[in-house]
Amino acid sequence: MRRWPSLVIGEFEFEHPIIQGGMGVGISLHRLSSAVSKAGGLGVIAAAAIGLEIRNELANLKEADKVVLEREIRKAKELSGGKPIGINIMVAVTDYEEKVKIAVDAGADVIISGAGLPFSLPEVTEGKDVCLIPIISSARAAEIILKRWWSRYKRLPDAFVIEGPLAGGHLGFKEDELVKEEAPDIYSILDDVLHIVDKWRIKAGFRIPVIVAGGIYRGWEVKEALSRGASGVQMATRFVATHECDADSAFKEMYVKAKKEDIVIIKSPVGMPARALKTPFVESMMRGEKRPVKCPYHCLKPCNPRKVPYCIAEALIKAKEGDVEEGLFFCGARVYEVDRIISVDELFEEIHSEYEREQA
Repeated sequence: MRRWPSLVIGEFEFEHPIIQGGMGVGISLHRLSSAVSKAGGLGVIAAAAIGLEIRNELANLKEADKVVLEREIRKAKELSGGKPIGINIMVAVTDYEEKVKIAVDAGADVIISGAGLPFSLPEVTEGKDVCLIPIISSARAAEIILKRWWSRYKRLPDAFVIEGPLAGGHLGFKEDELVKEEAPDIYSILDDVLHIVDKWRIKAGFRIPVIVAGGIYRGWEVKEALSRGASGVQMATRFVATHECDADSAFKEMYVKAKKEDIVIIKSPVGMPARALKTPFVESMMRGEKRPVKCPYHCLKPCNPRKVPYCIAEALIKAKEGDVEEGLFFCGARVYEVDRIISVDELFEEIHSEYEREQA
């Protein structure tokens, strides 16, 4: 495979300028993340409600999260041959700081945090050799983080991930913007963020890498992103359609069979818009129906079990386990382009082949 530009984050250099997006609940665990890192990208485990798969074996989700998070990181490191492994930990999760500490102690090399601004991340990881990457959706968020981290900790991010309006799952834009397709374009956000990080180059001592995410699907789009100043891309949807993805085969088949008209923007119980596939469960929620919630988890800070129409954690774990009737299947805007299941190695070869040729 002819080389494309590598991605450098901190002391790590990745052969492929591609981060595999962290997908919860249970979609990107040790099998997928280790395969991606071993192949030369950055594999990422999603920490959100990671303990739900053993929720009936331990006293509470907090204990289960700790056990499974440690296990998944160690397995991923072992299977990848010691290659760097990233962990996506949403700021919105309960016990955020504690989960970050658990991940770092278990051997995580990169912490990626969105769904809120990770103001406390440098303090929680102080003295630890770990790369810190906030996920943002605007240049304003980048500037706020840069100012806060520098004034309080004399530390700056090792990179930024810009998550645009075409990403899957929870999104950092207004619902109306997404439905009407009026949200800012990923490259207009990129231009603004690059302008800001360039101003901080002297303080940082390096040019902070900026990775773009959301709607990047083909190799020629990777090339475009790099030509516009991004240091790499984050992709998630295409990695679901791999043999190594930790989701049930029925979940993957949902992606293979998806059509453009199956994609909807929903309002999540945590108050954010999200992109998902239409299922009987999603259709019932869009009609305003409710499912009684008896929450034994409290896995997300913004979630109030007394007011939400359903338990998002239960709906996501049902999807992970392949329940196509009652599951909530998050997806990116390009999911309808998935047409088959292949290996991670084959996927990298395919993306690279697309990168080397002009758009079809």
